[in-house]
Amino acid sequence: MKSQIIQSFGKPSVFQYKEISKPELKPGHVLIQVKATSVNPIDTKVRAGAVPAVAPEFPAVLHGDVAGLVSAVGEGVTEFNIGDEVFGCAGGFRGTGGALAEFMLADVDLLAQKPKNLTMEEAAALPLVAITAWEALFNRARLTTGQDILIHAATGGVGHIAIQLAKWRGATVYTTASSQEKLEIGTRLGADVTINYREESVQDYVQKYTDGKGFDVVFDTVGGENLDRSFEAAAVHGTIIAIAARSTHDLSPVHSKGLSLHVTFMLLKILNKDLHKHYGEILKKVARVVEEGKLRPLLDSNIFTFDEVSKAHEYMESGKAIGKIVLKNSW
Repeated sequence: MKSQIIQSFGKPSVFQYKEISKPELKPGHVLIQVKATSVNPIDTKVRAGAVPAVAPEFPAVLHGDVAGLVSAVGEGVTEFNIGDEVFGCAGGFRGTGGALAEFMLADVDLLAQKPKNLTMEEAAALPLVAITAWEALFNRARLTTGQDILIHAATGGVGHIAIQLAKWRGATVYTTASSQEKLEIGTRLGADVTINYREESVQDYVQKYTDGKGFDVVFDTVGGENLDRSFEAAAVHGTIIAIAARSTHDLSPVHSKGLSLHVTFMLLKILNKDLHKHYGEILKKVARVVEEGKLRPLLDSNIFTFDEVSKAHEYMESGKAIGKIVLKNSW
């Protein structure tokens, strides 16, 4: 089958086209005819060698997010049939093959039926970011109706999904962005209040929107120094959720406010087979929200083909994308 592989870690140019063997079907798995995938920050980190512990062996087929058609069904599989349209984040990491190929072998516990009202490209944009947002908001922060939540990065991969899920749950949503265009997108996504963090300090917007009390929940999808700003923005006994916490911080504000800090690293359940089913269950719930018309992925206007994967990674690392970067299989 046709594929894009890497033989070593490096810059986006390390991708190369190669014909490789189609994966052999295994019990509890299906073979997916790949129609689309998307780029997530973790994919660029794996390619660059920044997280070697989660990288597949060389020659490696990368990318976890996939949408496509079931072309073969393994022993013991009862939930999916040949021809089913499915989506999931199902490989591209240690011990698995990824989606940058004509076919992808996937554990059925990591998949769900594709939402009927999404294209393949739209469905491929959802799995990793939707699972991350769901896990963070509902399983870790336990967000409830009526709570105030501040979500950083309105048009980021996880941020734009979190806005919609938080509104679906009945929270009052505040979100930050760096430009008027992104603020307007945040409003269209359902945010009640949008904040230009380049024009308003944390102290200013906490005073303006919460009378200085702070937010019940703060979802930091950015990391680094922004995590310190998240501590500052949280209310006493508030909750912080982080998805990028490989950094050093002064935890004094966490102590003085009695904050709860939760870190979500969604790859943990992909790398641990015993936890796979949990992600498939989340995707089924996500699909229902999508089909209710309450959730839709934001796609960047640039759509790439699998042969343009190097350009897609360059674009991701440029920081210019608004929403998810999608690649369609044109082979």
